[in-house]
Amino acid sequence: MARLAYVNGRFVRHADAAIHIEDRGYQFADGVYEVVTVLGGGFVDEAGHLARLKHSLGELRISMPFSDAVLKLVMHELARRNGVRDGYLYLQITRGVAPRDFKFPKACKSAIVMTTRRQRFSPVVEEGAGIRVVTVLDIRWARRDIKSIGLLAQVLAKQAAADAGAFEAWMVDPDGFVTEGASSNAWIVTRDGVLVTRQADHSVLHGITGNSIERIAGELGIKVERRPFSVAEAHEAREAFVTSATTFCLPVTEIDGRAVANGYPGELSRTLRQHYFAYGLTRQEQAFAWPK
Repeated sequence: MARLAYVNGRFVRHADAAIHIEDRGYQFADGVYEVVTVLGGGFVDEAGHLARLKHSLGELRISMPFSDAVLKLVMHELARRNGVRDGYLYLQITRGVAPRDFKFPKACKSAIVMTTRRQRFSPVVEEGAGIRVVTVLDIRWARRDIKSIGLLAQVLAKQAAADAGAFEAWMVDPDGFVTEGASSNAWIVTRDGVLVTRQADHSVLHGITGNSIERIAGELGIKVERRPFSVAEAHEAREAFVTSATTFCLPVTEIDGRAVANGYPGELSRTLRQHYFAYGLTRQEQAFAWPK
């Protein structure tokens, strides 16, 4: 079965998919994107991802190419045609094709592309399966709440992590506080068992998976604080983990070469991963809303 992509109204072979050279996404990174997990044939946190998509588009004054109902139909049909029951869908919308000029074009139709990828997920994190992270200076623009396709700073951060033999880079603001990971939200568990992650403002991308993890923690009676935490506080944490659509809840066992606690995946982060996995499989009709 040929892998398919969706490009501006057509399902096409992935190998043949193409956009115009003057698409403003290519010229200016003038667009936004979303990544949605597919688990057991269902789209996890679909409503939250589409709400964040519309937030990003609205902040950039880019029009939705079609209605929510049509968008969902196309997303599910692409996953079906590609036989994706476990994996994820990538969706990108740009301002569209126009002669190169910095100003918004007067007449421009937004452009949309979608691709899918299969990936196996497991609810269980093995004893030695935690990840390593490194810290880097956060050099991104000031509107990080917009899920922009302009990701050069994140590319550099991810490469810095790879060069150090780590999985992720945690970006740090000039005051020494962690903002978020290059492709994830950053969390710690204090010595008192409190979950801490950055508040949802312009300094970070508001994580859809992290939002659901926070709600699940509340159901389990676990306290969550939305506030900055420093690298020094992370080094002293009982646990640390990252959240994203493709990693769910993944324990961090080392930061900048220093072990987190005993250097093994923490019990709380492993528990939250299992609960999120169950939520994704069985509770999508009761999905948590993305707070505005």
